[in-house]
Amino acid sequence: MIPSPIGRVLSILRRRRIRALLMGGQACILYGAAEFSRDIDIAILASERNLDALRAALAELQAEEVYVPALGAAVLLRGHACHFRLHNPELEGIRLDVMAVMHGCESFDRLWKRRNTFKLPGAGMVNVLALPDLVQAKKTQRDKDWPMVRRLVEVDFHNRPARPPRVQIFFWLREARTPALLIELCRRYPGSARRIAAGRHAVRWAIAGDEKHCEAALHSEEEALREADRKYWKPLRAELEQWRHAKGKAE
Repeated sequence: MIPSPIGRVLSILRRRRIRALLMGGQACILYGAAEFSRDIDIAILASERNLDALRAALAELQAEEVYVPALGAAVLLRGHACHFRLHNPELEGIRLDVMAVMHGCESFDRLWKRRNTFKLPGAGMVNVLALPDLVQAKKTQRDKDWPMVRRLVEVDFHNRPARPPRVQIFFWLREARTPALLIELCRRYPGSARRIAAGRHAVRWAIAGDEKHCEAALHSEEEALREADRKYWKPLRAELEQWRHAKGKAE
C-alpha cells in the first residue's frame, strides 16, 4: 500500500485538477511489483494551463526546485525531467519528478487514453500509466529498472483471469524477461506465440523449448534497449551539463 504522505501529495495534485499520470516506483507498487518508494514520478500534459495548476500545487507542497532545468513546457517536451524536493512539514524529504515525454513511449494524449485508475485512501481516484506503458518507460539503461520490468510482467501473468484477452497474452509474450516464463507462455498459447515469434527471437527459442538460446536472446535484447536509451539521453545530458555550467557561473 502507498504510504499516507504519498497519498497526501496525490490528493493535492488531484484537487488541483492536474492532468497527470503516476508512474515510476509508486505505480509499480499499485501493480504489485514493488514494496516501497519515497519518490513520486508523474507524466504530465505540458500545456500552460496544466503547468500553472502544477505550479499552484508545488507552492502548496512547499516544493524546492532541485537540479536543472527549471519547470517549463519547452524543456519537458524535449524529454527532460524537472525535479522537486517537498518541504511541507507533513511531506518533508519526498521528491517529485515531472516529465512529459518518455523514451519509447507515445504522446501524453495516447497515454492518457490508455490510463488505468486506482482508488487510494486519502487520495481518491488516481490516474496511473497503463501497465504496458509503464513497462515501456522502465526499459532504460539503469540496472534497477530491469528487475522491475520482469516483476511487472510476472505479477500480471500470475494474476491473469481464467480467459485472458489476446492483447494481454501478446503483452506477456512481447515483454516476459525470463526463459522459464516465455517457455510456459508458448506452451499455453502456441498460436499467439507463433505470431509474436516473427518479431522476437527469444520467443522463437522459447517455442523450441531451448532455454539456453532463449536466455541469450533476452540478454541481447536488453543490451540493445539499454544502448538505445543511452543514445537517446546523450544529447539531453549534454544539454543539462551546459545548463549546470551556466548556472554555476551565474552564481
